[in-house]
Amino acid sequence: MLSPSILSRPVYPGLRVDKFARLNLILAEGDGAEAVLALSQTPDATCAFFARSLIFHCAVNAAERAILPALEALAPQALWSFPSAETTLVRLRGVLQTATMGTRILAAGTEPFIGQVVAEAAVFGVDPRSIITEHRGSTRRRVQCVHCKGMIENVTQNPVVCSHCGLSLFVRDHYSKRLGAFQGVCIDAEAPGHIPAAEELYP
Repeated sequence: MLSPSILSRPVYPGLRVDKFARLNLILAEGDGAEAVLALSQTPDATCAFFARSLIFHCAVNAAERAILPALEALAPQALWSFPSAETTLVRLRGVLQTATMGTRILAAGTEPFIGQVVAEAAVFGVDPRSIITEHRGSTRRRVQCVHCKGMIENVTQNPVVCSHCGLSLFVRDHYSKRLGAFQGVCIDAEAPGHIPAAEELYP
């Protein structure tokens, strides 16, 4: 479990069943599918729970898609598999447009994926604190350059070069829940050209 290094950073306590939910939207990215299978082994995750669940599975490669039969065996109300986070979020957006009271969102996967799910749901009035989350997989980060506002995906090093404006950015631990991203600021603003070697900090 990731520990918050600053108060703005969310915590991810793990997937659990809300017995009062009428419909569950379960979003799993990559290793997050393992969290869904682990949830299915808990006493509260009965057949009735999955019969009231829509599973959105984000799998970018064949290895991640190999878990689909195990997810199908849970007999959810529906199971969709998508090749990217973007397409997963498009389907989530469509479902949320007609969602009613009693809908619960569960998200498992990397921090950038969970952050984007939370941010997308917030557009539809879903309180981020109501979303049940579990971190699985890489600790890579999604970073917004505060100078050009561009988003940099899959950041594993600090500092990192902005792929939009070319500035070398120090990746701060400050996390924007609205954007689902960490903040990157110019590392050599006061001493141009003085840029430390990049370190692999978020494998």
